[in-house]
Amino acid sequence: MKLSDTNTDRAFDYGYLLGRIWPYIKPVMFRIIIGVALAIPLGLLDGAVAFALKPYIDIVINGNTFVYKGLTLTRDILAALIPWVVILLAVIQGVLKYLNSYLTDWISLKISNSVKEDLFKKLVYLDSKFYDENTSGLVISRFLSDPDTASRSIVDSIKTLITAFTGSIGLIAVLLYNSWKLAFVGVIVLVCAFLPMTLIRKRVKRVSNASMVVGSGMTTNVNETYHGNKIISGYCLQEDIYLKFKAQVRELFGLSMSLTKRTGWLSPIMYFIASIGIAVVMVVGNHLVITGEMSTGSLASFITSLLLLYKPIKTLGSTLTNMQTIFVAMSRVFELFDLQPEIKNKENAKELQEVKNNITFENVCFEYEENKPVLNNVSFEVKKGEIIALVGNSGGGKSTIVNLIPRFYDVKNGSIKIDDTDIREFTLTSLRSHISEVFQDNFLFSGTIRQNILMGKKDATEDELQQAIHAAHLDDFINTLENGIDTTIGERGASLSGGQRQRVAIARAMIKNAPILILDEATSALDNKSEAIVQKALENLIKGRTVFVIAHRLSTIKNADKIAVINEGQLVEMGSHDELMQIPNGQYKYLYEMQFAKSDLEHIQ
Repeated sequence: MKLSDTNTDRAFDYGYLLGRIWPYIKPVMFRIIIGVALAIPLGLLDGAVAFALKPYIDIVINGNTFVYKGLTLTRDILAALIPWVVILLAVIQGVLKYLNSYLTDWISLKISNSVKEDLFKKLVYLDSKFYDENTSGLVISRFLSDPDTASRSIVDSIKTLITAFTGSIGLIAVLLYNSWKLAFVGVIVLVCAFLPMTLIRKRVKRVSNASMVVGSGMTTNVNETYHGNKIISGYCLQEDIYLKFKAQVRELFGLSMSLTKRTGWLSPIMYFIASIGIAVVMVVGNHLVITGEMSTGSLASFITSLLLLYKPIKTLGSTLTNMQTIFVAMSRVFELFDLQPEIKNKENAKELQEVKNNITFENVCFEYEENKPVLNNVSFEVKKGEIIALVGNSGGGKSTIVNLIPRFYDVKNGSIKIDDTDIREFTLTSLRSHISEVFQDNFLFSGTIRQNILMGKKDATEDELQQAIHAAHLDDFINTLENGIDTTIGERGASLSGGQRQRVAIARAMIKNAPILILDEATSALDNKSEAIVQKALENLIKGRTVFVIAHRLSTIKNADKIAVINEGQLVEMGSHDELMQIPNGQYKYLYEMQFAKSDLEHIQ
């Protein structure tokens, strides 16, 4: 799946979204209930000041006496009591707000982390085709940013909605207490104020998806700038890279402003409708006060409550707009969960226990893109313990052949067999545990040399570790390091030279001790001195294994049991070095004479 093709068709199917997010909400439901319980009084307390205005104006300001069921409160008592009540309620509200914020952050992070963990687990099991089709920026954006938006923001938004809603309920209760006639006008105004919310959903979805694609492009640009800094400097590409990023920033700005332009009118419209309501309330309220149906304090309390409703109205409006973005992000997250790797275990797959006899390619066809064949009916056999060298023109399909053996990709037609059993019959774990790889640009992880080598066998003994280091000719280099094997090598092994990285990779393959070995241009990027050391390490690694080697080094190819010449996706010649050299006008002979003769002469000298 190309992540840029996301459609978020179910972004506003709220039942579906709730059902998908529920497994992450369920474990923290108790805390959510507590948070909701705290949000209710937190919102209701917004109406406390407005409610206190009625007795304050009617009794304290106008000098009346409050009598209720034998309880008499004089002007002086209320004048002293009401300010302290207001302060007490403010303290209570502050404590509730702190507790509510703490709970919300805890719940949000917990849900977000759980979603990220499961998404990352999904990510590491996706196959090579997924990484071929999607940029690093898009993957980072979809697997890190979207879960944050969807998981962390949803709880905070729900809390805000509950607080604002209960605040509105509390204030509406004050309105009803003071005058049900005016309250009816106020509620009608509120309903009208929220009607425009129904018009913005599709606009939010379109802009959110477009912004995701552009934002991920910016991340990719930064990623490429970091890893390709030498190329950028060497080819003086700084201005080009900058202009590309500048264009992306401006495109994202345009999308953001497009959303603002189409939704920014929402709050002003809501304010305008609310203002009409207040104006009507003031006209009707004045009439009620004049006719004696309503006290001055009641009108003041009512108007204050209505004005205070501005805050929850504004909060509800902006939160509901944000919720649309959250639902789109949530829909994108669940699209990721629905991704299925194309390379997976067959039902009832069996364990590969041992490579006993041979590895066979039978009429193998493969293509990365539809109707663009890379391999066409390739057939050959490699016996256990043999070395087969793959040679041919660049782009002919050599690397594709070795990538099919551990099932980084699956064949389109034909089959690859180990001991007459199709490799698709084996579990991926058991198949890949029998294969080691050493590539031209081996990936080392941030951490120590020890940690990188032990990735080949996590439970290796110290003796096994030292044997692998010795066989990979790493001991002299490691002895020069202050922290030895526990030296941190930086991201991608940046602190090591090319030859040192290769030898760490060889040690990793050595300690894995797999019977099948793939060497893909393992020495082609090295200088002569480094290549000589790495070659000695490879000779130790090759012993006793079935080896597929793609290499330009003459000695490795000449000593191979078989040499397969792959051109334009086809096997055109196969045999030993001596056999292929006897073929008149043979392609191997031509490659040898054109590309290897000079190297052979230099090697002899």
